[in-house]
Amino acid sequence: MKPVNLREKLDQVLEPWRPKIVSELNGHEVRVVKVKGEFVFHRHDDADELFWVIAGRLFIDTPDGSVELGPGELFVVPRDVEHRTRSEDGAEVVTIARAGERNTGNVEHETLTAPSGQRI
Repeated sequence: MKPVNLREKLDQVLEPWRPKIVSELNGHEVRVVKVKGEFVFHRHDDADELFWVIAGRLFIDTPDGSVELGPGELFVVPRDVEHRTRSEDGAEVVTIARAGERNTGNVEHETLTAPSGQRI
């Protein structure tokens, strides 16, 4: 049982769109990820997804519009809501999602679907 240093963990993330698990709680994974550019539109049929911005600016696009997040802000995308994340200049983000949930949800993407279960 040790505290997680998010700065140290984010420094270990070398590729955008490749979330890494830093902790777990109640069947969910706490992941860190760096984002740059646009992700693919997708949804998680029966799981909510939390995005918490540590650095940079993150946009979350949904059919109802876009949400802009800055450092210290978070947003929960409800289950079954199509969404994509994007950041022109890059952002560092913590996500909380159900354990084993694919980062691209219902979409299998050639380059953006990340291997699951990668812990740092």
